[in-house]
Amino acid sequence: MAELETVPAATLAAVPSAAIPPAAIPPARPPSEPAGHGAGELRSPAYGFPYLPFSGEILDRLVHAWQGRFTLSVSPAAVALAFADWAMHLGNAPGKQAMLADKAMRKLVRLAVYAGAAAIDRDTPPCIEPLPGDRRFADPDWRLFPYALHAQSFLLAQQWLHNATTGVPGLSQADARIVPFVARQILDVFAPSNTPFTNPEILRAAIATGGMNFAQGMANWAEDVLRLATGRRAVGVDRFQVGRDVAVTPGSVVFRNELMELIQYAPATPSVHAEPVLIVPAWIMKYYILDLSPENSLVRHLVGRGFTVFMVSWRNPGPEMRDTGFDDYRRLGVMAALDAIDAICGTGGAPPPVHACGYCLGGTLLAIAAAAMARDGDARLKTVTLLAAQTDFTEAGELMLYINESQVAYLEDVMWQSGYLDTGQMSGAFQMLRSNDLIWSQAVRQYLRGERPEITDLMAWNADGTRLPFRMHSEYMRRLLLGNELSEGRYRVEGRPVALSDIRAPIFAVGTLRDHVAPWRSVYKINLQIDTQSVFLLTDGGHNAGIVAGPDRPDRRYRMGMRGPDDRYVDPDLWLESTPARSGSWWPAWTGWLESRSAAATVEARAVGAAERGYPPLCPAPGRYVLEG
Repeated sequence: MAELETVPAATLAAVPSAAIPPAAIPPARPPSEPAGHGAGELRSPAYGFPYLPFSGEILDRLVHAWQGRFTLSVSPAAVALAFADWAMHLGNAPGKQAMLADKAMRKLVRLAVYAGAAAIDRDTPPCIEPLPGDRRFADPDWRLFPYALHAQSFLLAQQWLHNATTGVPGLSQADARIVPFVARQILDVFAPSNTPFTNPEILRAAIATGGMNFAQGMANWAEDVLRLATGRRAVGVDRFQVGRDVAVTPGSVVFRNELMELIQYAPATPSVHAEPVLIVPAWIMKYYILDLSPENSLVRHLVGRGFTVFMVSWRNPGPEMRDTGFDDYRRLGVMAALDAIDAICGTGGAPPPVHACGYCLGGTLLAIAAAAMARDGDARLKTVTLLAAQTDFTEAGELMLYINESQVAYLEDVMWQSGYLDTGQMSGAFQMLRSNDLIWSQAVRQYLRGERPEITDLMAWNADGTRLPFRMHSEYMRRLLLGNELSEGRYRVEGRPVALSDIRAPIFAVGTLRDHVAPWRSVYKINLQIDTQSVFLLTDGGHNAGIVAGPDRPDRRYRMGMRGPDDRYVDPDLWLESTPARSGSWWPAWTGWLESRSAAATVEARAVGAAERGYPPLCPAPGRYVLEG
């Protein structure tokens, strides 16, 4: 991917005045000024004295920032306190201790019986099966002795450790999440699948290659270390160049400000629906996950169905954007995009109603913007679609492992030095949530078996990381994740609280079955917060692969149910049990829903942009911001 410098102010000044909003991002505070938590500040200073050129707080922040390089930005104090809490409560629970001792003895007996039988008969049924989704021991050779004994010992130990770290009476909810997670990460280091002499797949590769798999694995490791040290992208991802192989749907940037570019895609049909579609992706990812290769581009699918599509492409922030806040993304992102769409697609009368769609954190932002618009009587949204987006964070899954006061304060100090959360810190945290798939299995495959995975467009996109501004991420963690202000009606926009129940536009919410970032039951909670017509759709796959499901995918399955404002609430488990599964991609179902809520009469497709209204095409899609490293 070509490396482009940050767009200078002089370049932005050359953009037509209509493309520059009157409100600008506030100037950055001095890097050493502590952040607060009241009257526009992030959190109260740790100490009560005024800022000095050098203070104890500065030293604390510097030490924590240095530590964060080695701890993946995880607070050592939070982990230590969680295990202390667990140890003290377990030490004062003799009943739990007796149960664990009994379970340990029973598991040893089961293992001994299995070992004796498996040494004689390789077809002996295992005494324990791996958890769903754990494919470390799926190879048939793991049924052979002694490898089967290694695998069964590990799985029994894993089960016992889970029993030991869960269900401890009196343990706080936050610590009850941290302890089993960290314990599992430590145990996974010692999985027999990770070592050459206990993994039959590695030994089989060594025999087949005469040991050259280890040589190739060492070469792979050295190449990856060199690329990491020099800041180069992972092996194979250069096959997918933005604008050449991915993000190739024709279009142009029609608006640009300090925070985002707005892309309008060229029409693919002679006539289009009167209501345009605005897509708001998350800024923790680059937008082109929704415009990957032509066969799995959601944008191309929408354009082919006769929609005028606009896409927000966020800027990749640097230190100069450290004070960009969450509300800046609403003002300079969603609202600025809607204003531009009004001018481009309007006919001189009322602004055109817009089908708005938000993905992940972009969906949370869109929900906030829609609630504020409903509160203020702004009726420009025809429908609202939320893709894997949470509006209630009480059950946000393992993502909440990183959310408590100790962890948030520590992460703020890590971000304070650079002014942003680096992509490596963020991706490392997400990889830990699925360490079996994203860390250990990849290490075994590439460094012990000497194989390189075939890079897909989705994998290349995943390697194209972004950064998060210090102020925005701190506000997000404190106000939404830690405080859950949106769900509780305490989230303020322009000084007044907003409520999702004010939204009257129909809502289409999508969850993915194996989502570890936005668990579908958490996404489903929007049904408790809204009083409008809604659809909830659950598709298979994970947070990204479940959303990126091209229209020609007969292997996909989804469930969809509609709910009116007067219908009674159905809990997620009963909904899952009572809603039949359908075959195919969920994309046609969603676009069909959009069409049913669009005007019957279509309008003639027009060229991209509106130069006569101050919105000429500025440059071809995919634009400049997406290319910033």
